Amino acid sequence: QMQLVESGGGSVQAGGSLRLSCVASGYTYSDNCVGWFRQAPGKEREGVGHIDRRGSASYADSVKGRFTISRDNAKNTLYLQMNSLKPEDTAMYYCAQSGWWNCTYMYWGQGTQVTVSS
Repeated sequence: QMQLVESGGGSVQAGGSLRLSCVASGYTYSDNCVGWFRQAPGKEREGVGHIDRRGSASYADSVKGRFTISRDNAKNTLYLQMNSLKPEDTAMYYCAQSGWWNCTYMYWGQGTQVTVSS
């Protein structure tokens, strides 16, 4: 089993930056799929950024050019650097990881709240 714990959320004014971290423990993998998701009140969960098994990153159009996803396998940590934050980025942010055998997200963190004020 893998456990994921997010941190780094908080309140920030529009235009500000935050860096989210997600530390994995238990059984961890270095070449699985990893990603960040978010869910705002009354809205469906959406993918924000992903790294596939080859290490290629992809982003939702709404965050492209502002957010950067990265992973440090030596620290078992996934990051999401968020710059130029907008009020519409306000949401609970979750990290997720797949097993080593496919790219289906199986492990989820509890979430960290990000609030952006105008």
